[in-house]
Amino acid sequence: MDETLKGYRAVEPIASIGHLSEAKRRLLDALLSHEKPVRRGSSRAITRRNTSASVPLSLAQEEIWHRAQDAIDKPPFYNESITIHRQGALDVAALQQSLTEIVRRHEAWRTTFYTLDGQPFQIVHPAPERFPISTYDLSTLPESRREEEALRLASEQAREQFNLETGPLLRVRLIHLGDTRHQVHVTMHQIIVDGVSVFRIFPLELIKLYEAFAEGRPSPLPEPGIQYGDFARWQKEFLGEEILERQLNYWQEQLSGELPSLEWPCDRPRLSIVTYRGSIASGEWPSVVAEQLHEICREESVSLFMVLLAGFVLWWHQYTKESDIIVGTLAPAGREQQEVQGLLGCFLNPVPLRFRITQSMTFHDLLRQTREVVSGAVANDDVPFFRILERVGGKPGLSENPLFDAVISLAPRLPDLGSGWDQTFMDVESGGSTWNLYLELNERSQGIVFRTQYNPDLFNAETVCRMTDDLKLLLEAAAAEPRKTISELCRE
Repeated sequence: MDETLKGYRAVEPIASIGHLSEAKRRLLDALLSHEKPVRRGSSRAITRRNTSASVPLSLAQEEIWHRAQDAIDKPPFYNESITIHRQGALDVAALQQSLTEIVRRHEAWRTTFYTLDGQPFQIVHPAPERFPISTYDLSTLPESRREEEALRLASEQAREQFNLETGPLLRVRLIHLGDTRHQVHVTMHQIIVDGVSVFRIFPLELIKLYEAFAEGRPSPLPEPGIQYGDFARWQKEFLGEEILERQLNYWQEQLSGELPSLEWPCDRPRLSIVTYRGSIASGEWPSVVAEQLHEICREESVSLFMVLLAGFVLWWHQYTKESDIIVGTLAPAGREQQEVQGLLGCFLNPVPLRFRITQSMTFHDLLRQTREVVSGAVANDDVPFFRILERVGGKPGLSENPLFDAVISLAPRLPDLGSGWDQTFMDVESGGSTWNLYLELNERSQGIVFRTQYNPDLFNAETVCRMTDDLKLLLEAAAAEPRKTISELCRE
C-alpha cells in the first residue's frame, strides 16, 4: 500500500463490485469516468404493482420519514423550493392545466403517509380535477419593491410545514410582477423529490405541457411506464435483507474504530441539540475556475464532483487540522435504474464518506482516495442512513447530527427551458437546514454557482462567505499544482 495512504483501507473496485447489479456498475463507471450512465434495463425489470396493495416506502423515503418524526416542531428543513421565471405573456389557465397534468402523471406528487403497526406506508390519492395555485399580483407596487416582495412571498411559502399524513406535499404560488414578468414558486417536501426531479424532470415537463395546452393541443408526453410506488415495492423485493446486510457490513467496516468529531471554528459555541435552523449564503465562481477544475478532471480521469469533494475534504482538514475526516453527501440511490429516469420522486440517500489525510500526500493522492471512497459509497448506497447508525452505534435523533454534519452535493445541470423561461433555486429560504453546514453547487454556463445552508446559531453570514472564498482559493491552488503536498497547499 502507498505510504501516504497508510491507515486507509482502500476499496478495491474490481473485487468489490462483483455483486452489484448491472445498473449500479454503470453508475459507478460513470461517476469514476465523469460520463453520464447509459440507461439500460436491470437484471430484473420494475413492473406495475397491484394497485390495491399497500405501498411501502422506498429506502430513501424511510430515511426521511424516520428523521421527520423526531423533528415535527423544528423548522421545515425538508422543504425544497424552485422558481420558474416567465418573461413574456402568461396563459394562467394553461399553467394550471399543466400543473394538474403533472400531478396526475406522477403518483408520488399526490401521496401521503400513514403508520400501521409502527410501519410507514404510502397512500396514493386520486388526481385533482384542478391543482390549486395561490396567485399574487405585484404589478401595482413600485418597481423597486416588486422583486423583494416576491422573494418574501416565496420564502413565506417555503417556511410552511408540510404534514406527511394529511398532505398535500406540494404548494405553488404564482406571482405577477408585470404584464410580461411572472414567477412560479414551487415548494415540495423532499420525501417526494430529488435533484433530478426538481431541476430537470419537473421544469421540462411543465414547459412542454404549457406550450401544448396554450396552443390547444393535447399532452405531448408519453404515459409513465411505472410509478414511484412500483419502484418502492421492487426495491424492497429485489434488494432483500441479504443485500442490505452486505451493505451494512461494508459501512460497519468503514466506520470502525474511534470516530472523528470535527471541531469547527464557529462564531458561537456548539449547542447540545441540533436546532435545524438554516440560513443561506449564495455565491458564484467564474467560468475560469470551472475550466481549471475540468482540466484536472481530464488529467486525473475523475468527475467534477470528485474534485469538489476532494477540495471540500482538504478544506475541512485546513480548518480543523484533523487527519481523520467524515463528511456527507447525497447518493443517487435507485436513480440508476432505467425505468425510473423520467419519474418524479425521492432517489437520494445521505452517506458518510471517510478520509484519512497525511501531510505528505498530494492532492493527486487525495483524488485517488476520493475515487475509492466514492466507489465504495455508491456500491453500498441503498441502505438507509438510520440503519447505518443503528449498526455502528450512533443514536439518530435531535441531540446531535451523528457521524457527519458537513455535507456537499453537486446538483444536476439545469436544462435549457427555451425562450422566455428560466429557473432558479438558490434564492428562497425555508428557515431550516438538515445539517449545520451544507454546500450545494451547480455548474452553469457562466461558471459554478453555489449556496451554503448554514445554522445561524453557529455561524455568521460573513464567516460562511469567507469560508467558501477559502475553498475556492484552495481548489484553484490544488488544480494548478495537484502534485503539491497537503502541507504545502494548506500553508498557502
